[in-house]
Amino acid sequence: MTAALYFPPEPGIPADQGSNVVAQADATFDVIVVGGGGSGLFAAVEAAELGRRVLVLEKNPRPGGMTSWAIGSLSSSASPMQKAIGIDDVPDAHFEDMALFHGPLLARDNPELRRAFVDNVPQTLKKLLDMGVVFFGPMPEPPHRVPRMHNVLPNSRSYGHALCRRARSLGVDVRLNHRAIRLIKEKGRISGVAAEHGGVIHRYFATGGVVLAGGDFSANREMKQEFAGESVAHADALVTTSTGDAIRMGLEAGGEIVNGDLVSGPQLRFLPPRNNLMTKLPPNRFLALIMKWSMTQLPPALIRPFIMMFLTTVLEPQRQLYECGAILINRAGERFTDECDRPQFSVPFQQDREAFILLDRALAEKFSKWPYYISTAPGVAYAYLPDYKRNRKDIFYQANTIGGLATKIGVPGPALEKAVAAYNQKPREGTPGLVRAPFIALGPVRSWVLTEGGLRINASMQVLGTNGEIIPGLYAAGATGQGGIILEGHGHHLGWAFTSGRLAGRGAATLA
Repeated sequence: MTAALYFPPEPGIPADQGSNVVAQADATFDVIVVGGGGSGLFAAVEAAELGRRVLVLEKNPRPGGMTSWAIGSLSSSASPMQKAIGIDDVPDAHFEDMALFHGPLLARDNPELRRAFVDNVPQTLKKLLDMGVVFFGPMPEPPHRVPRMHNVLPNSRSYGHALCRRARSLGVDVRLNHRAIRLIKEKGRISGVAAEHGGVIHRYFATGGVVLAGGDFSANREMKQEFAGESVAHADALVTTSTGDAIRMGLEAGGEIVNGDLVSGPQLRFLPPRNNLMTKLPPNRFLALIMKWSMTQLPPALIRPFIMMFLTTVLEPQRQLYECGAILINRAGERFTDECDRPQFSVPFQQDREAFILLDRALAEKFSKWPYYISTAPGVAYAYLPDYKRNRKDIFYQANTIGGLATKIGVPGPALEKAVAAYNQKPREGTPGLVRAPFIALGPVRSWVLTEGGLRINASMQVLGTNGEIIPGLYAAGATGQGGIILEGHGHHLGWAFTSGRLAGRGAATLA
């Protein structure tokens, strides 16, 4: 089988691999999926369950994508867990309640996509349960009229673990370190993907459809600048390889981005842990079931320290820390911003693009119990300062003097002493300043952002051109296909990733 590469070469790729070259296929499959995150893996599983030969191209050395760093909640109606506690919930009610989250963004929502989501997410949840994923809940989250938020155990890595296991059992060909670079078009339809591996360009063809599921463009400064503006362009991405490759490929095929100016964040979050229990224990079903039983049967004082090992990761420190008197310090030992006035926009311009949160003993005691918490995992637990001291020793520093603290966090002592002294002369209104030893630093924190715009699609997850017509053979899912649906509220992003992936995989399979 031969075909002409559709798009001009990227910089650094030999010109003889351009749009007029006839190329022999390296391999032919029924369905090709670009991206091995939650949406891409679900697309692959769905197509493989329909008996199709599926190839997944993942540019990273391991699958999982942004799904592995998500909070982990999934919101759905009509779940077995709801029915078990007597909740009679239906997609129509979920459709109505989702709109209540959107506020002024409601006018920018696509009701057709919202309807496709709420109608199909119950089956998505059921399939995850069938794969062995364990959930705790459902938990309430107003304005949902009933509890719909299902929280995965032990953490969001469980999704990728289950999906990879299911994909392998179905014979899905997952090729890691394969970076998709452009689409291939033949006879008026998208028919394959060119990908780079080890410096060599390979061409893979699909008898059915191609699914773009490569995530958002939160790590692509140029795309953030173009679509979301200067104010968010410098914020970091939780997944540094979320460079919008799949979205770019869709644009080159004639698609367009919808809601490209919308972002989640920027928000300050702690750096990921370098080494803790979360990175050591496999997210298997046995562990999850133990956690679920413990959360319902054991006293909270016994189970809570164990649960917090999995939750004190990249969570967001709350604004009330600063309102109560904590300050932000950069690598030069200087206080550089008003912490209550959008500090997330200032941190990216500091040395190493990061900062530390400083507290004293009074604040430490205050943020050790309800209602003063450092961060929260919605519907599961609140993390207090002792939780971070116990579980995140890599970001917790303590000393009896400001100079001693400066040494521990690696900033100039005189500069930090000067910054704290200046703050104490005029502390935040209603606070005494940072005056009681020991002194504590948490961090570093960085400013993270997720982009919310994606390729325009229809309810079958087919990519649409700028003229509104279907681009034959091309589908998009997850953040790549988030073209028009607004996903406010916890559990909707993951629910959309998995559900849109499932629908896109099914659609691509029907073409084979």
